Amino acid sequence: MTTGVDRHELRQIIAGLSEGVILVEPDQTIAYANEAALVMHGVASLDDLGSTVDDYRERFALRYRNNRSPDSYPIERVVAGERFHDVIVEVTRTDRPDLDFVHSLRSLVATDHDGKPSCLALILKDVTDQFEAEDRFEKTFNANPAPAVITRLSDLRHVKVNHGFLEMTGYTRDSVIGRSVYELDVLAGARNRDLAVSRLNEGATVPQMEASLVLPDGGNRFVIVAGQPIEMGDEPCMLFTFADLELRRKAETALRQSEERFAKAFRLTPVPTVLTRADEFQVTSINEAFTRVFGHGEDRILGRSLIEAGLWVNEAQRATFEANLERNGYVLGVEVCLRHETGNYLDCLVSAERVEINDAAFVLLVMQDITDRKHTERELFEAIETVMADTSWFSRGLIEKLANLRRPSRSDLDPTVPDLTTRERQILNLICSGLDDGAIARKLNLSRNTVRNHGAALYRKLGVHKRTEAVVWGRENGFPVHLSGT
Repeated sequence: MTTGVDRHELRQIIAGLSEGVILVEPDQTIAYANEAALVMHGVASLDDLGSTVDDYRERFALRYRNNRSPDSYPIERVVAGERFHDVIVEVTRTDRPDLDFVHSLRSLVATDHDGKPSCLALILKDVTDQFEAEDRFEKTFNANPAPAVITRLSDLRHVKVNHGFLEMTGYTRDSVIGRSVYELDVLAGARNRDLAVSRLNEGATVPQMEASLVLPDGGNRFVIVAGQPIEMGDEPCMLFTFADLELRRKAETALRQSEERFAKAFRLTPVPTVLTRADEFQVTSINEAFTRVFGHGEDRILGRSLIEAGLWVNEAQRATFEANLERNGYVLGVEVCLRHETGNYLDCLVSAERVEINDAAFVLLVMQDITDRKHTERELFEAIETVMADTSWFSRGLIEKLANLRRPSRSDLDPTVPDLTTRERQILNLICSGLDDGAIARKLNLSRNTVRNHGAALYRKLGVHKRTEAVVWGRENGFPVHLSGT
């Protein structure tokens, strides 16, 4: 061993080193530890570190980074004269389990002229911050849902893989780790493979490009792959990240099929249908039925708003329609008047609903031409009014049916009966019973002029202008009834 003078000088030399140094004797006595070594163990003095190797074992628990507790501590291996370097251990104080460190260790064994150990030293480097950062990276890397693989540049072998990559490809972790970039080719089928390989060999960024990974079952997975140089410890690596194109392709296929079905249904539906933009009702599509009914062809209406195309006849109807659509998101079966390309008016039932197409807002309008039906109804009502002008030969049941046909639903009528005189009630009752003015005059022993005067007053109170309207009003309000004297 070195002399006392030599030992004193040695201690002076190592006292100011940033690396920790612990000197031990062959008899397992800890002779000296510099300030850096004490700090790396969270103690203030050599006594706290331990005067012997056994004391050190009692006060500090060690675990190698492979999570294996050592059979012999590195300090014991130094006493045995073993030479080692870059041994990574986790060190925890047994009296304070919350205080731990990560050390990178190497041994120093110096011999004298006779080959006997003259200086035994354990050299320590605190790598706690580095390994905490690596642990954070490891947790983040594994938890990241984006598929990723880390490849060591020195031998182009995969050293890390996350769950996202395993889930996407079906590989196991053991079947990835340790294999080369060519055995498990992350650049397979890349569109610009030569560039990617060149950048990989240079340790430079690999730009995004489409590739086709070969799966364990022999299938393929379409992806976008990119590479970013990183360092793990002091080891240059390449971080490969992947975006799964399979889901996007399936979504694109489903969207295309959906759009094709929509286009086919839109085109073939027998009812006039229009697709417009939601903001200004600018027409983007029409079907054949629309051209057949309204005359406008695609070359004359696409790109124009419904107003510009002159489709609306009544401005008030248009404003009400658009306000209801804006408020509710849809409109069902509203009766409006629209204009044919020739200028003719068409009675229509229009329904509309706001829809989203490729993240843009549109309005789908369906227009049913009811012009012929309305014309037929008007003719029927006019015929009913003509025959009801003289109802003396109608039965009471037939009058009721005609009245209901003329106005099948009048929920807007005021159910309150006006303040009619007894004579007016008698006349209304006989009108609804099917009697004409002459029959009423004879029935009530009045002149025809008196009957007409009472009838005129009756019409004013009822708010009607024709005998047929008086009959309808009466039938809807319980007439005829049995009145005394009639």
